[in-house]
Order: sequence, then structure tokens, then C-alpha cells
Amino acid sequence: MALSLRCCCCTILFLSSFSSFIFLYWSYFSVGCRAGMQIAVDEVKQELNLLTFPAAWNLLLFPNEEPPRFLKIALFVKKWPQWHRAGGLERHALTLHHALAKRGHELHVFTSSSTNLSSIKNLYFHLSKPTAAGYLDQAIVWEQFIVENSTGRHFDVIHSESVGLMHTRSRNLTNLAVSWHGIAYESIHSDIIQELLRDPQVAQTSILSERVSKVVEEIKFFPRYAHHVATSDHVGDILKRIYMLPEERVHIILNGVDEEIFKPEASKGEEFKSKFGIQESKSLILGMAGRLVKDKGHPLIFEALRQIFNESSTFRDSVIVLVAGDGPWGARYKDLGSSLHVLGPLEHAELAGFYNAIDVFVNPTLRAQGLDHTLLEAMLVGKPLMATKLASITGSVIVSKDIGYTFSPSVEALKKALYEVWKDGRGVLEQKGRSARKRALQLFTATKMAAAYERLFLCIAEKREDSNPYCTYKT
Repeated sequence: MALSLRCCCCTILFLSSFSSFIFLYWSYFSVGCRAGMQIAVDEVKQELNLLTFPAAWNLLLFPNEEPPRFLKIALFVKKWPQWHRAGGLERHALTLHHALAKRGHELHVFTSSSTNLSSIKNLYFHLSKPTAAGYLDQAIVWEQFIVENSTGRHFDVIHSESVGLMHTRSRNLTNLAVSWHGIAYESIHSDIIQELLRDPQVAQTSILSERVSKVVEEIKFFPRYAHHVATSDHVGDILKRIYMLPEERVHIILNGVDEEIFKPEASKGEEFKSKFGIQESKSLILGMAGRLVKDKGHPLIFEALRQIFNESSTFRDSVIVLVAGDGPWGARYKDLGSSLHVLGPLEHAELAGFYNAIDVFVNPTLRAQGLDHTLLEAMLVGKPLMATKLASITGSVIVSKDIGYTFSPSVEALKKALYEVWKDGRGVLEQKGRSARKRALQLFTATKMAAAYERLFLCIAEKREDSNPYCTYKT
């Protein structure tokens, strides 16, 4: 009997210890994948294979000295726009490739005609007229690429911003990496939101069923690209699990913005408020920036603000909303009265003053794709965020309440978040802003992003797979 009892106790002890181990293992890695991977990297004293690193490369530290070799890089991007009219994809292309060119790499940009060509000495443009649909003419840009690739030195790396270079041309390019700023699987979430917000009197579209077909199409042709760069943790997970791409061909490098432009400078904020006549008596300044269109959530926040202004005259009189950008909803916002100022599109440098002038940055986007640069710019300036509860945002940016506020894409949820921000006031917002800037400096600077891409490109360019030093990271 005693022996049986002893065996029973030993079994219970073993199972308890084993379950504790499993719990600790799960806790360690579930936290590490989100925000603590740097701790894991610091503690594990071994070499990491960068091609199978499961988290964002931004978490790693790469040297700032001169690169070990200078690369010849081909970039395919739909357009090379002016800064204040750049969308997320174009802003990423501008920021990243300017930084790489300044690092000494030779950049050849294959793009449609533009009026904003850079004068950086080792940044070369190969221009062509866009197709009727506004895309790159693949036959022409491919011919330009072949000519340049056969002139002297071959390209070490080819980089495509989304489908700048179509998959029909990419099949045999082993040194190609494509950065995804939006994929069809993510868009399904946006389509669901739009359907839920649809006016019952407006006819239902067939977009959801069409989107599923698009996802299947992407899953079929994505393997034709040698390497894939996900710009958010969420997309990296989708590419591996849903699109079934091999782990060693998917790399997460989060977007970054210029930390020399976007930084806390109170004087710039004061100058901005003076220039645009912003009253100092207001207790809270909310800011929005970007294209003023439907899928950026402007109908949603318009209705939320309209209801709040009618419900609370105190809120209306003590809060001012600044809207930077242009689009159809710019004119509609005038219906909300003097508490809202539409500033129009701002130049790149003016945006820094805008962020410094506000107390909290609001992004009501309904687009579940990519990683919005405006969120990162506001964070670097030291401003807390208020954004839609989308996987790319909650998984990479607003990972805790210390950084800001999230809300479901509904008028009621948005109103609740706006009231919460108003109740918290400037003191709490300033504290959250400091936490936001700390995270941004760790992950979202242009320097961090460019260093990660440079290392990836060096890794891809190195032909000797058995002894490739650039694909190994020593912790």
C-alpha cells in the first residue's frame, strides 16, 4: 500500500513538473514573439540563422559602420512620388532606398515617369510610361533591366515593392526579394468591416467572394518570388501559415521612418500652431493625417465626432481636431464647425510640426493592410496613438495600453475611446507618448529598417550558401 502511494505521489509530482515546464515554455515564447524577443536574443549565446529568424529583424542590432561591400540593387516600384503625396508603399520606397543610396550602394530605380527625382549621386532612374491602368509596363521595364544588367556589373539584388515586378518575370531570379504592403488575405478583414458599415439602402457588392479568389491566386503565384519581406508581424505569420511559404523565404522587417525629421521639438509645435491659428486655450488637440478617403475611416470618425459634439458642448468647446491631408472628406469635415481644422496636404518637414502640435494621433483606418507610416511618425515624435483594432496594428505597434488606445471599427466603440482620451487628459497622454517614443526608437526608425534590409540583401547576394557570413547573426 505504501509503495503504491509512493508511486502515485511520484507520478503526480512528475506530471506537475512537466505541466509547469510546458506553461513556462509557452509563456516565454508567446511573450518573446511579441515584445521580448530582444531579451531572448541577448540571453541565447549562439549564432542565429537570419533566414529562419521568426520575429522582426528590427529587434536585432546591426553595425552602423561602412557596409562590408557595396551592392548594385535594382528596384521596381510603381511610381516615385512627391513626399506629401506618397502613399505607404511609395513612402517606404523613398525612405529605404534613399538610406541605402546614402550608405554607398548603387540603386537603379525602374519606375513610371515622375517629377520628383532625387539628386543623390548613386541613385539612377530608368523611366517608362505607365499602362492605362497606371501600372508599370512590364515589357518595357524588363527590357530596361536586361540592358542595365548586361552593362558591366550584374545586379547583386533585385527588390520589388509589392508587384512592381510581376511574378511572370520573377520565376528564375534567385536574388529577388519582394516587400508586401498589403495582401488579399488582409483585405478580407477590411471588406467585412465595410460590409458591416454599409448603409442598408446601398446594394451589397460581390467583393468578398471575389477576394477569396484573389487569395487563392496569390497563394499560387507567391512562390515564384525567391524571398518575401513582411512589413508587419501579422503578415509574416499569414505568409508562413496561410500562404504556406517556407520559413527561410519569409522575413519580417517592420517599416521605419526618418528619426532625424520626426522627433520631439516643442518649438516646432508652437510654430505650427501659430502658423495655422490654433487656439492655445484648447485643453486637447487631436490630430489625423493621410488621405481623406472612405477606407481610411473618415466616415466613421466624422459620425463619431458629430454625435459627440451634439452630446457634449464641453467636449466640443475644449477639444480641437486637426486634419492634415486631402481627399473627398476634407470638404465634409467643414460641417462639424470651428472645432475641426482641415489643413490640406503638408510637406514632409511640416508634418513634424503637426505631430509636435497635437496631444494624440488618431488613425481610424478601415484598411487592414500594411503598417501605416503615420502611426510610426507620431510615435517617434513622442505622441500616443489611437487606432483601429486591426491585427497589423495591435500585433506590431500598439501592443499595450502604455502606448495608446485601440477601438473596434464602429461608431460606438470610437466614441467610447474618444471620451476616454478626453477624460485621461494631457498628463496621461504625455506619459503614454514617452512610452510610444521609446518603442519607436527600438523598432521603427529608418536607420533600423535600412540596416535590416542591407543585411538581408547582403545575405541574398552572397552565393556561397555553405559559408555565408551575412546570413548568420552572432548574439
